[in-house]
Amino acid sequence: QVQLVESGGGLVEPGGSLTLSCAASGFIFSAYAMRWYRRAPGKGRDLVAYISSTGDKTDFHDSVKGRFAISRDSAKNTVYLQMSSLKPEDTAAYFCNSLQQGQSYWGQGTQVFVSS
Repeated sequence: QVQLVESGGGLVEPGGSLTLSCAASGFIFSAYAMRWYRRAPGKGRDLVAYISSTGDKTDFHDSVKGRFAISRDSAKNTVYLQMSSLKPEDTAAYFCNSLQQGQSYWGQGTQVFVSS
C-alpha cells in the first residue's frame, strides 16, 4: 500500500526557511519521480517542484525558482522540499505526490504559514 507522509510545516516569518519532508513507503521509491504541490487558501493546487527518480533532474514553478530546492534520499525513502526566502504568498498546504502507472498518490499534506 502506497503511503506518503508529509511533515515539517509550521509558522515562519517572511524571509525565513523551512524544510518539508515526505516519507514514502509501499513502493520502490527509487523507481519513481516525486512532486510537491501546494494549495493556497481559496486557490487551486499548483505543482511546486519535481524531482526525477534518480534525482538528476529537477524543475520548479516560476514563483519559487531560486528560493526552493528539492532533493531525495533513497536510503530513507524520503523527498525533501527546502524552502528559503519565504513570502506570505507561500502560505499553503503542501502535498507530496507520486504518479505510478497512471495512479496518483497523495499524502495528507502539511501546512505552511508565512507571517510576521
